[in-house]
Amino acid sequence: MKIIDKLAWIEIQNKSILSTRSKGKNKYYIPGGKREEGESDLQALKREIKEELSVDLLEGSIKFLKIFEGQAHGHAEGIIVKMQCYTSEFNGTLKPAAEIEEMIWLNFKDIEDVSPVDKIIFKWLKERDLIN
Repeated sequence: MKIIDKLAWIEIQNKSILSTRSKGKNKYYIPGGKREEGESDLQALKREIKEELSVDLLEGSIKFLKIFEGQAHGHAEGIIVKMQCYTSEFNGTLKPAAEIEEMIWLNFKDIEDVSPVDKIIFKWLKERDLIN
C-alpha cells in the first residue's frame, strides 16, 4: 500500500469550508500540499497556503486538528492519502494563486464535488456541527 503524506488547512467561516480546485482538475480539495525535503509540518503548511491562497498563516495560532486517511483521487485503488489537518488564523486576503484556478466555500451538500479523503473530513465536520 502506498501512502501520499499531505498537510491540509481547515478554514471554516459561517459553517462553510474553504476548498480549492487546481487547474485541469474536476474535484475540489482542502488547501494544502506535501512537504519539501527538510521542511517541518508547519513550514510546509505555511508555504503551501501562501503559494495557493496568497495569505500568511499565523504561526502562534496553528493547531493540529486530526489525521484523515482515504483513497487518493485519480490514483490506483489502494493508494491512500494521509492528511494531517490543521486550523489557523491568517493575515491577508484569500485569493487563488499558482496552480489554483478556483477558491470556493462549500457545505455538506457539496460532498460529491470533493475528493474521497475530503468526503471523510466533510462527514467528520458535519457530525460535529462545524459545517452546514
